[in-house]
Amino acid sequence: MRIMVIGARGRAGKAAVSEAVRRGHEVTAVARSGGDGLVAGDVTDVDRIAELAAGQDAVIAAVYDGGSDPTAFFPAAATALADGLSKAGVERLVWVGLSTILPTADGTLLMDTPGYPNEHRSFFLAHQAALDVFQASPLDWVSVAPTGDFNHAAPARTGSYRVATASASDLISYADLAIALVDEVDRPQHHRTAIGVVPEQVV
Repeated sequence: MRIMVIGARGRAGKAAVSEAVRRGHEVTAVARSGGDGLVAGDVTDVDRIAELAAGQDAVIAAVYDGGSDPTAFFPAAATALADGLSKAGVERLVWVGLSTILPTADGTLLMDTPGYPNEHRSFFLAHQAALDVFQASPLDWVSVAPTGDFNHAAPARTGSYRVATASASDLISYADLAIALVDEVDRPQHHRTAIGVVPEQVV
């Protein structure tokens, strides 16, 4: 398949590129500034997204802009993706999301659980605003996030994962998250929804 990965310079995007290449897919790796084998592309530029997405089977987006206001960036990125992919005739979008806006076992959003740090709540809500944009579009989208956080101490690829509710103590490597991202391109199981993934061995 032909897969475009946007945000390919970041850790999640880089892992997604590696996983897709491992499976023999033809990958277009996109980053805002390009260079180092990456194609230049701004995720908020509708026309550039449409141009790069032409002929692709699916898009994986792992985007972040630390220099911008997240409340503006994430909805703008989502709008550009929805409009640009529609122009290009690409239906499948796999978005790297956040655990904080996923439900825990009792249905409470992780960010609303007692004691959860909320100094970055505007960032959490900006991610939800992006999902609201996708929901209003005709895209066949899925948001895939860790159920808790990324495991920086143990970054190895275990080769397995499972879908689960959010839990702040859960950790997953970027490499294992990438397996879930590419699986949702190869064999889509979730449509127009947000899911969390955790390593298979975590109880």
